[in-house]
Amino acid sequence: MTDAMPAEVAGESVSRRDRLRADTVREIKDTARRVLVEHGGEGFALRAIAREMGMTAPALYRYFDSREDLVEHVVADLYGELVAHLVAARDDADPAIPAVQLLACSRAFRRWAIGHPQEFGLLFGSAGGGVVPSSDRLHNDPDSPAHAAAHRFGEVFATLVAQVFLERPFPVPAEDEIDPALAEQLRTWLSEFPVELPLGVVRVFLSCWVRLYGLVAMEIFGHLKFALDDAAAFFEAELRSVAELLAIADAYELVRRA
Repeated sequence: MTDAMPAEVAGESVSRRDRLRADTVREIKDTARRVLVEHGGEGFALRAIAREMGMTAPALYRYFDSREDLVEHVVADLYGELVAHLVAARDDADPAIPAVQLLACSRAFRRWAIGHPQEFGLLFGSAGGGVVPSSDRLHNDPDSPAHAAAHRFGEVFATLVAQVFLERPFPVPAEDEIDPALAEQLRTWLSEFPVELPLGVVRVFLSCWVRLYGLVAMEIFGHLKFALDDAAAFFEAELRSVAELLAIADAYELVRRA
């Protein structure tokens, strides 16, 4: 006789262990997200997460190398959720043309932010201070899961803007009209776009993004309360202005009438 386990039984056992581990990892990340949302950066601690799960804090190190490793995976999941929301809006856009899809994604970004203000604060505001990876690490470390997820978020908008320009070029400044210090920085960013574009395209895109993202951030963080109780109409007015800059005002009117 032999004590060796049949191969198919061993394989089943390994698969079961993998499934149990994956379930535990998912539960840890879900619990960490809840702690981050409910208590913010100051209240985020492995002990708090372990306590909610009925584990010891050292036991978490069987699944994540460090507190920072866990946080980066939570941040990556949040970006993944946001990207899925944007992609769904893009794919549901009717008609399915880049201009309409870009407008749909812009609205979807605001909807997600309104529905998840704490998570938005963790990704885009000061709520994640001391918890969420530093800006340098988030955007420059290719081994960071949060870096990859943040890059996918940016790709959604960058790809659509590139498609809009390639289908129907909008007015952009000539390269020699852009301040050299700004042009140097924009050139680095332009290298991340999926296709070759004039430098002026990213200059215009950045202006549009600052307007829309800045407005959403001010709304979520309560910085428009001095003037507006509901920023929806103002967001639409700004989105209309952005559409004019991108020469897709006709697409905006088409969707608004639909």
